[in-house]
Amino acid sequence: MNFTKIGLQVPRILLPKDGTDMHRWAVIACDQHTSDREYWRKLDEYTGDAISTLRLIFPEVYLNDDDADERIAAINATMKRYLDDGSLVEHQPGFILVDRQTAHVPSRKGLMVALDLEQYDFSAGATTLIRASEGTILDRLPPRIKVRRDAPIELPHIMVLIDDPERTVIEPLFDQQLQCAYDFDLAAGGGHIRGWHVDSENLISQVVEALSALADPQRYREKYHTDEVMLYAMGDGNHSFATAKQIWEQLKRDASDKDAIMNHPARYALVELVNVHDDGLEFDAIHRVLFNVDTERLLPLMEAYFAERGTPFTFTPCPDYTTASGAIVCNDEQHSFPAQIGGTFGVCTIKQPEYTIDVATLQGFIDHYLQEHPQVEIDYIHGVDTVTNLAKQPGNVGFYLSVMSKHDLFRTIIHDGALPRKSFSMGNADEKRFYLECRRIK
Repeated sequence: MNFTKIGLQVPRILLPKDGTDMHRWAVIACDQHTSDREYWRKLDEYTGDAISTLRLIFPEVYLNDDDADERIAAINATMKRYLDDGSLVEHQPGFILVDRQTAHVPSRKGLMVALDLEQYDFSAGATTLIRASEGTILDRLPPRIKVRRDAPIELPHIMVLIDDPERTVIEPLFDQQLQCAYDFDLAAGGGHIRGWHVDSENLISQVVEALSALADPQRYREKYHTDEVMLYAMGDGNHSFATAKQIWEQLKRDASDKDAIMNHPARYALVELVNVHDDGLEFDAIHRVLFNVDTERLLPLMEAYFAERGTPFTFTPCPDYTTASGAIVCNDEQHSFPAQIGGTFGVCTIKQPEYTIDVATLQGFIDHYLQEHPQVEIDYIHGVDTVTNLAKQPGNVGFYLSVMSKHDLFRTIIHDGALPRKSFSMGNADEKRFYLECRRIK
């Protein structure tokens, strides 16, 4: 069942056969623990010979190893084997209602659906129904494309956000009597997850009607003063969704029957919808540390960069981080954030900023600076203490950014476009989506 107007398909979801050890089946997203080979080694040892999504993914910690082609071939072969030997069972068309408990939140609610890649564009300035929340880095797509190109199934770690403050789409489903799809503890401290089948015609219609109401153009004009409706914003897995889009566009180009190809299953991608207003969804700040910086020249360069844009920059020294963080003011008239430059704490202030959020204001300068100074490297850091310890070392600079309000996400994307990479994090590493549900794409 396809609902083109809202970019939605009711998928036929594949789940492991009865009796599967689900604790070993589900593993965390491939783009986590990217510097921790020991995490993945232990996970490999733990899953052993059990059927597991670990055998169906390419952990990014291994991307630069010499055996990439062999890994991809093994992944595709295992996918086919799981289909052929009955390890994966296809269910009737329907959604999966998800409730995830983590060490940090008691409940985060979601709904597994398939979204139409025809309604998605990750280009800058896109006005499609589905949009990227962060800038898409094209260099990150080729290895993902290699994995997906010949894969017979997909299994997502993608989380897509909807702006539903009245909680009309996902939350009412929890009042229904639904058949349990799974209920188990996740591995490696991932918490607990439960899922239920949503496959009755009435409940599917209820979801479709609620999403259609969110996409009503009049509602958008009143709320966001625009006619270009954005119903879905990418949360996690932006580059995986972009990979699916690239594969789909290639399939269309290569197709001899341009009409028949539009019914191909790869036109859609399986995702978990999450309401941005869900109490269990938390945004965390991501700070910046620069390495190999000529710290004496940095402030004059920042002043010059922002002066050219008519957005005056100042740096006010402070005795410590606590003082600096207490002095920040961010509103429509100015952005400010703490920094540690050359061992000195202070507050960076930009008047009349071009962008809605401080991370976009800062990242514009950083991107320009990195281009002009190729010896400088950047890292994206979650903890304030880590930034402080790194930035006090000679040649390093730390910028401390505020937590973006999740309630501002849709407004910011609509008016500013996709945010800079690493503008926010949806929770901690152990809260990221685990691979669980699958779907045929061939």
